[in-house]
Order: sequence, then structure tokens, then C-alpha cells
Amino acid sequence: MTELRSELKESVRIISGNAACAWAARYARVQVISAYPITPQTTIVEKLSDFVENGELDAEYIRVESEHSVMACLIGASYNGVRTYSATSGQGLAYMHEMLHWAAGARLPIVMGIVDRGMAPPWNIWADHQDVLAARDTGWMIFFASNHQEIFDTTIQMYKICENPNVFLPAFVCLGGFIMSHTQQPVHMPDQSLVDEFLPEVPKNGWPHFFLDPDRPITHGNLQNPGGPNIDPSCWYYEYRYLIQKAHENAKQVIIDVAKEYQKKFGIFHGDLIEKYKCDDAEVALVSIGSLADQAKIAVDNMREEGYKVGAIKLRCYKPFPTEQFQELAKKIRVFPVMERSMAFGLIGGIVSIDLKAILYQHPKHPFVLPVIAGVGGRDVRVEDQIEVLKTAVEMAETNEFKTELIVSGLHE
Repeated sequence: MTELRSELKESVRIISGNAACAWAARYARVQVISAYPITPQTTIVEKLSDFVENGELDAEYIRVESEHSVMACLIGASYNGVRTYSATSGQGLAYMHEMLHWAAGARLPIVMGIVDRGMAPPWNIWADHQDVLAARDTGWMIFFASNHQEIFDTTIQMYKICENPNVFLPAFVCLGGFIMSHTQQPVHMPDQSLVDEFLPEVPKNGWPHFFLDPDRPITHGNLQNPGGPNIDPSCWYYEYRYLIQKAHENAKQVIIDVAKEYQKKFGIFHGDLIEKYKCDDAEVALVSIGSLADQAKIAVDNMREEGYKVGAIKLRCYKPFPTEQFQELAKKIRVFPVMERSMAFGLIGGIVSIDLKAILYQHPKHPFVLPVIAGVGGRDVRVEDQIEVLKTAVEMAETNEFKTELIVSGLHE
């Protein structure tokens, strides 16, 4: 372990998004990795296997037979109080869905990389957010990175957030399939010693709220009847579920604090729950996630040159949802077009736009949410497409005539 601690020095590496996930897990000194391949995340766990095989990461690497077993393995390891990591995509995430509830219900600080891809049928392995947003109510925190540097930094931050005693929740760090997973960008990596200082030490005797230790025997997951104050005070199922909600509420301030601390220590800031871009005087702000959020800045710059007062908002953290920050923005912003790679079937909008409508429904300023579906299944989204959406939203703000229909961008004519 002494040799490993002195190995990684500050550097810049030109690597894929998947490699950024693996390097971040290495810097976080994960202790157990479970692995099952699925495109386009496979090279994450392959890179981690190289680190372990070459003696560059002191971790137990466990090959399992399915994605369901990937999560079951991490749950068992985390029960024993160790730092864990794995990654999956699309159908694999769906396959492990049952175990996602176990991880969140047991309040285990597991971190997973999700390389978002379209759900079958028909088969699709390109960028799409339907896979992870289908897991929105499992209790996991959900973060989206917009570039490779953010993948690396957010993964490291997650361990400090997830392992906070006021949180103890698992988390996804998401990146788009092939757009981010396989393209290469420069990533600044700090000296290992700084990351060791930044992250909390893993407790030697297990997590304080849950442990498998014969000297401190407890049980978890046994049957809980409905119970109630006047029925059976020993039944706590209702209370356990409520505490997951409270942990999400607690996590918001922890996320903000950790982002500030990371900026102070490493000089890098990607936003906290959101990142605002030129929103101070904007009446219209384009909300997007993942790589579309970085591209939206170019669209905003082009429109600013033409005199339009528009901005962009990167939704960095989807769960817990940044309710208070959007409600504050809505005091000035009149229209929020939301461009997303997912669909809330049977409703008018994508999954994120539906949530944003809900939290702004009773806002005294009555801002409007314009739902836009684009880039589904990895279809290209051009800067021109984002500019067109922003101009539609500006027209709505100027005329006070709000469109209620869904905008679907980029369909075949």
C-alpha cells in the first residue's frame, strides 16, 4: 500500500470517458470491484481489471455472471464496510433493478458509473437517458457529467458525498454512450496524496449505521409489518422509506459543500446541483443534461452576439432534484426550455421537464416549461437545433403566448 500511495503524481492524460471513470475509481482507492461487460461501458471494468492485475490498485476484482449479480456483489461487499465500484449500461441497469432498491434501502454508499444508452427493442447502444431515468425512484442519487474532466471529478466527489453520515446513499455518475464513453479529452489528475486528504477514511469496523460483525450482530431486511403508533411500534418500514427521503434532502447541502471544497483543494468547479451559464439577466434559459449542456453554452454565446438575453442551465444532479435553485431562478427566468434524451411516455414532455413543471407549478411568477425531446438513441443534436429552441422560447416570452405542445427535434420528415 505504501508503494501505491506514492505512485500517482499530478498529470494530464488524454483518455476516453470510460477511462476517466476507471482512473477516478483508482484514485478513490476502491476496495471491491464487481464486473460484467455490456456495451458501451465494458472498457471501464476492463481498465480496472488492468489496474488490479498490474498491482496498481489494491482491490478485490470479482467477475460475475450477470448485472443482477454485479449489484448483489457490491451490496454484500458494502455490508462489510468497504468502498465499492462498478459500471453498467442500458439493459444491464434494468437487469439489476431489483438490487438497486436493496442498495438504497440498506443505505449503502455504493458508487456506479452508468454509460447511458438506448433501451431495447429495437437494440440501440448510443447516448440516451431513458435507462438511468427509469431508475429515478429507486432511492439512488443521480449525477450527469458533461465532459471527461467532470466524469473524473464527480466520481471522486461522490465517495465523499455518499459516505457522509447525513447521507449514506448510493449514487450513479452518468455519461453518454460513445459520445463521451469512447471519445478522448484531456483530463487533469491531481497528486494521489491530495485525493487521499480529500476523501474520508473508510471505517475499519464498517459503516456506523450498518455492519456485518459477529461482535456487533444486527439484522436488516427482515419482514416489516405495516405497524403504526397504535398497532405495533416495532415495525418501521414506513419510517425507513421516509428516512431515504430525508437523506436526499440532507444531500443537497452536502453536494454544495463538497463541490466548494473540491474547488478550493483542486481549483476545479463544475457547479453543484446545477451549473448556471449567463443566467443573471436572462429571461430564457435552456435546461439540459450531459454533453448537450456543454454544447448549449455555444448556442447561448451565438445568440448573445445577436442581442438575445438567454442563458443555459446544466442539470448536474437530477436526484436529489435542485428544487430550491430552480425556484430561485424562476424569479427572473420566464421560460425554461428543457432539452432531453428521454421520454415520459403518455405525458407531454420528457422525464426531467415533467419534474421541473411539478416544482414550478405553484411558483408565484408562473414560469413556463417548454418540453423538447432531442437526441434520442444517440441522434445528433446540432447547435442550430438548440438555437432554434431558444428562439422559440424567446418568442413565447415576448408575446406571452405559451406553446403547450411537445417539441420533438430531429425526427425524420
